[in-house]
Amino acid sequence: MSQQLGGQPVIILRQGTTRNRGQEAQNSNIAAAKAVANAVRSTLGPKGMDKMLIDGMGDIVITNDGATILREMDIEHPAAKMMVEIAKTQDDEVGDGTTTAVVIAAELLKNAEGLLNQHVHPTVIAEGYQQAAVKAREILSTFAISVKPTDTEMLTKVAETAISGKGAEAYKGLLCGIVVRAVTMVADPDGTVDIGHVNVQKKVGGKVEDTEIIEGMVIDKERAHPGMPRVVKNAKVLLLNAALEYKKTEVTAKINISRPDQVQAFVDEDERMVHFMADKIVASGATVVFCQKGIDDTAQHYLTKAGIFAVRRVKKSDIENLARATGATIINSIDVITPGDLGAAGRVEEKKLSGQEMIYVSECKNPKAVSIIIRGGSEHVIDELERGVHDALMVVSDVIKDKKIVAGGGAPEIELSLQLRRYASTVGGRIQLAIEAFASALEIIPRSIAENAGLDPIDMIVAIRAAHETGNRTFGLDVYEGKPVDMLKAGIVEPLRVKTQAIMSAAEAAVMILRIDDVIASSKAAGPAGGMPPAGMPPGMGDY
Repeated sequence: MSQQLGGQPVIILRQGTTRNRGQEAQNSNIAAAKAVANAVRSTLGPKGMDKMLIDGMGDIVITNDGATILREMDIEHPAAKMMVEIAKTQDDEVGDGTTTAVVIAAELLKNAEGLLNQHVHPTVIAEGYQQAAVKAREILSTFAISVKPTDTEMLTKVAETAISGKGAEAYKGLLCGIVVRAVTMVADPDGTVDIGHVNVQKKVGGKVEDTEIIEGMVIDKERAHPGMPRVVKNAKVLLLNAALEYKKTEVTAKINISRPDQVQAFVDEDERMVHFMADKIVASGATVVFCQKGIDDTAQHYLTKAGIFAVRRVKKSDIENLARATGATIINSIDVITPGDLGAAGRVEEKKLSGQEMIYVSECKNPKAVSIIIRGGSEHVIDELERGVHDALMVVSDVIKDKKIVAGGGAPEIELSLQLRRYASTVGGRIQLAIEAFASALEIIPRSIAENAGLDPIDMIVAIRAAHETGNRTFGLDVYEGKPVDMLKAGIVEPLRVKTQAIMSAAEAAVMILRIDDVIASSKAAGPAGGMPPAGMPPGMGDY
């Protein structure tokens, strides 16, 4: 970038810096956003296809999860990276609808491009899009359907809709039943759900049908000592956040020993301290000990003699989930253990799974933390199953929190499109054009679902629109019948939060990209030309 000063160009930016301005910058950003959306658009809907992603190390990921595809792609363009951010936020917040959000954002930008060519100012389009997004959220809430958190049948349908089109779809009956059981167990009385309390473990081997839910915890550890019992029934569980080993001094200390018998006395006293700790645990009545820190050989010996099942170096998150599953209190000092601090589990055992020892804490009463063990014939299979299970866990927890759902299959998008067009005519002015562009952009979802199923998108959209015009607001596209059907009756439903978040995120990203009219990209490694600039002058400004 340079300015003329007395006929001499003044170089302001570092040599090698590129700059795009005005329409050129907007076209470049819109093209990048559309390219990202086209990469994931074919994965949308129950007949969407998968992508194979190979990284620089040769590792393979096979998936049709939008967030995973965009995360694994090595994207360079700054506007394209903003589209990836939408998918990431959507995945973190609601767990599903990532492809929907990205595809709508790209279509909003594509429609904005047409308005820019008609000389509608970008800020007018941005204002129209923001108004339309707020109105869309209002309209969505008017036709959302209330669901009780105890309605397991509807929760299962929500989970099945999230899994449809993914690699897990063939086993959706089994997986969705497991997911709904898991989420309803860990849900708190106030309706909040933290899916961190559902511990998902993947183990290659066996069949997908061997996937199971454990009413308690499965921990990827083994007993501290082989002499300890392998199985403990009606276990009394102690959770310890303190080391069962010699207490080391907090600061560097020196002990002077002048006689050989003092060495033995020192060793004996250390052992007596550990013995005292072990006796305290035995006296508490605990039969199973999970320790977050170390258990040394002496402590292992005493616990083994007492027939206690002990596990050491258990992760903090696992200890916290064990507390929820068994009802135990996490103890920070061995001196304050009481029988009331112990939890209960019907069965604690060490089992071998795919050649690896695992600790099963099962048959817990009213567990508030559970485990799902995913099995499958290969790593790629169980990775995709895990992504499907994660999406299902998230959408079921969304419905339990918000108690609201909407029909799927493109039904909400068509209804929103129709109502936003009516709303646009009441607004008038140039903003009306932007709201109409927003309304038509939403139709990309049913259009993509139809295209991915090999159906004619125009015929399908016209047919669904006709159904909505006659008051059938829950009609969407059935890709198997190839015609509009009532999505509620078909059991194709989604959480209201997924749809709302997707539309709001897409609108925000589109507005942000539209408002950019100047892209200044610094050269990555270029230094200032012609050596150092004159004293007191910033780098890159010494060239005339």
